[in-house]
Amino acid sequence: MLLKGNLWPLCVTLSDFCFHCTDEIMQQEIRPLVAVDIIEQLHRQFAILSGGRGKDGAPIITFPEFAGFSDIPDEDFLNVVTYLTSIPSLEAASIGFIIIIDRRRDKWSAVKASLTRIAGAFPGNLQLVFVLRPSRFIQRTIADIGIKLYRDDFKMKVPIIMLNSVSDLHGYIDKSQLTRELGGTLEYGHSQWIHHRTAIENFAMTVKTTAQMLQSFGTDLAETELPNDVQCTEELLSAHTDHHSKLKDELKLAVKQGATLLTCIREPVTRSANSKLSPDELENVATVERLLAQLDETEKAFDQFWTKHHLKLEQCLQLRHFEHDFREVKLALDNLMEGQAGFADIGDSVTRVEHLLREQKHLEEKGQEPLEKAQSLALHGEQLIQNNHYAVDSIRPKCVELRRICDDFTNETKKKYDILGKSLELHKQLDKASQWCEAGIYLLASQAVDKCQSQEGAETALVEIEKFLVTAKEHQLSNPKEILQKLEDVQEMFDKRQVSLKKLAAKQTRPVQPVAPHPESSPKRASPKITRPAGVGKPSPLINGNALRLDSGPYRRSNTTENREASSSGENKGDTALGLHSASDPGLLPWDKQPGFIFVSPPQGYASEMDNPSLVHLIPAALQNKKDILFGNLPEIYEFHNRIFLKEIENCIENPELLARCFLKRKEDLQIYEKYCQNKPRSEALWRQCGDSIFFQECQRKLDHKLSLDAYLLKPVQRITKYQLLLKEMLKCSKNSEGTAELEEALATMLDIIKSVNDSMHQIAITGYEGDVGELGKLLMQGSFNVWTDHKKGHNKVKDLARFKPMQRHLFLYTKMLLFCKKREENTDGHEKTASYSFKNSLKMSTVGITENVKGDNKKFEIWYNGREEVYIIQASSVELKNTWISEIRKVLTGQLEACRGRTQIVGIFLIPLLCSAVTGHPYKGVCSCLKALQKERTSGISITLYYCCLSRMLSKSVS
Repeated sequence: MLLKGNLWPLCVTLSDFCFHCTDEIMQQEIRPLVAVDIIEQLHRQFAILSGGRGKDGAPIITFPEFAGFSDIPDEDFLNVVTYLTSIPSLEAASIGFIIIIDRRRDKWSAVKASLTRIAGAFPGNLQLVFVLRPSRFIQRTIADIGIKLYRDDFKMKVPIIMLNSVSDLHGYIDKSQLTRELGGTLEYGHSQWIHHRTAIENFAMTVKTTAQMLQSFGTDLAETELPNDVQCTEELLSAHTDHHSKLKDELKLAVKQGATLLTCIREPVTRSANSKLSPDELENVATVERLLAQLDETEKAFDQFWTKHHLKLEQCLQLRHFEHDFREVKLALDNLMEGQAGFADIGDSVTRVEHLLREQKHLEEKGQEPLEKAQSLALHGEQLIQNNHYAVDSIRPKCVELRRICDDFTNETKKKYDILGKSLELHKQLDKASQWCEAGIYLLASQAVDKCQSQEGAETALVEIEKFLVTAKEHQLSNPKEILQKLEDVQEMFDKRQVSLKKLAAKQTRPVQPVAPHPESSPKRASPKITRPAGVGKPSPLINGNALRLDSGPYRRSNTTENREASSSGENKGDTALGLHSASDPGLLPWDKQPGFIFVSPPQGYASEMDNPSLVHLIPAALQNKKDILFGNLPEIYEFHNRIFLKEIENCIENPELLARCFLKRKEDLQIYEKYCQNKPRSEALWRQCGDSIFFQECQRKLDHKLSLDAYLLKPVQRITKYQLLLKEMLKCSKNSEGTAELEEALATMLDIIKSVNDSMHQIAITGYEGDVGELGKLLMQGSFNVWTDHKKGHNKVKDLARFKPMQRHLFLYTKMLLFCKKREENTDGHEKTASYSFKNSLKMSTVGITENVKGDNKKFEIWYNGREEVYIIQASSVELKNTWISEIRKVLTGQLEACRGRTQIVGIFLIPLLCSAVTGHPYKGVCSCLKALQKERTSGISITLYYCCLSRMLSKSVS
């Protein structure tokens, strides 16, 4: 993600800096002259800007006496004068400059040369020109005469005033605005002036550079992409902080430089209270102060932006720490929930339940640390939200997820304890009931039959039984009646014994002396083996043929569960060996290596289970000997992916640009999906018949699959459509790079395969066609259209009616034939509608012609044959679809034309002269008659393509 927000105004203008120019100076592409560029010329001092002003504020430029003035190169002169005129403000420069030329010790020739050069090269506006004429008499006289004679030659639009002395100059300009050389009081040091100018310009450049650095840094910050991990975020934060510190140091140095420069400019005033700064020096002070103010504003704006950016980086680092901790805690919680989900057993004995309770306690203690971390992390996330973190939408769902998982674990733990507690109580009661039953059976067995024959003995036995039956109330359970089957059986035994004893007690009979074993020798008989009812813990009837038994004591579970767990463990190992639980991203691997693939090597998998003798009796009759219909060519697809395609794709991990070649190389092999998709409707119909059978349920349980078989049978269909999505994503990431062309070709190949598969799915639904569609050539296009017919033969009313009432037809375009079908949709057993195409008509492509445009509708075109005896007007749903079909039909016709071109050469040589000779007696005369003859041949069976080839050749011969 990118940092967003308004950039602070880093672009610092340099208005009125050293040149007193406008703010546009920073945007000038051509850098103006600065003192450093012409430092040597300035030191020669043939022209100076002393800082003096005229009465109206016009700047004064002085040309002092300079012996080699005429020898100064024009470029040097122009650079110096241009630089000096650029220093005053625009307001002062607009008034016009005053030029003072001091030639008191020189000759008239020097005066003339100076005026001529100034007039031709001065870049600014002139107001007045003062010339201090040569002081010697002869030269002064010559100067007076020369100025009169050559005044017009100087081409100056301003007055040229010739002065005899500096006292005359004082009448025009105040002494305070003139240097001591001209009799004035203005303090001027040329070296100091150059030093100040250089310093001001350096400071202005420093301000500009600093502003550009801040602008560049601000742009980088605004365009910085936030990292996605903790380490990169920390490194980015550290790098930006270091860069910020360096820029702050640069700002401090620039401010210090400006303050020092300001002090130097004000030094004369500071040193002497009577001193005053010249107007130019005052402007220099104002310039430096403005630059310092701009630096201060820039620094404040930069600090404001940096504060926001730094806060966002710190929040980003907090978010990355939060996300990292969330992933770790989430993983621990998922493992905890997975471990809890594994405790599905409720125990089959007191010992087992107590063991499960101890394990549940251990799991609860083990989960305390992850739960505390999760609660703490959720609290930390809430604090981040309260502190206005920018990623609230990302943090809040994670906090909710953590609290939900914690609550789920806590609630599930309570449920487990509750269930196991009830299970423990039940099993304790069952054990007591079992012991009571054993004691009752022993009591009945220990009562001597001979003693019960007497009334006294019978009464004694009845008392014992009644006392024992009183204790039965302690073992009454609230569970379903079937659970107490053994108690009822024992109760029934006591009831029968009571009836017998009561009869004996009430009726005295002659004692009988039966032989009975003594109580001491009577063994404690084991309970009869009875089956636990189906409602409680009913095991699958397919697990080794065992059910829940009561061996070695009442209500003991057999080792069926252990056997099943061992069997499941073995299958999991087998799946792992086959690579079915790969840690790789399943979205990027071929479907045959994704978790849950069901067609695996024997003995695992649904296919092998269909051959398992122990499960044969569970296979529905409709599924017998139909494995190939159910699975199609899935084994072939699996072998292709497992042995060939997967390995080739894995070889491209280090060089992903080679991936496209895999698809191009295996273009023909990937056609195997077409066969699978064609069989899919038959497979689905078979699944709808048998999907709910016990066989598939048992296979799913045995293979430990979360989804049923039909979900996995759909994966090949889904996979063939996902490859083009993968290639599209790779194209987005590899524009204008190596391998792009191959990726585009591979994408086109996969889209073509998908289209071919889709078309073939429609093709297999064609009904009523007596021929073999495989002999019609390649299926090029298919789609639904509105169709009108316009036949020359037939009843006129039918023909007129056909013009206005369209027929809905589904067209199939093959290389050799065009089929017209009617689409029908039927409901199948309450499932979604399935389409079928009832054959209506066909046209051989060797006999048809096309008219691309039909008046009144740009979506219509015509297909006709036999001289338009039969015309089919076809309306597409869009102009694009119409153009696509016309293009494909044109390709077919063009291909036929190329194929029969060799035959037309023979026809052109033999048939045309023969026709012409038969009609006119000359091989190439009577073209009209020949055309009629050719038309007759056309109706007798010659193909339309050959017909038009002959026609074209005949016309060309007739023209020649």
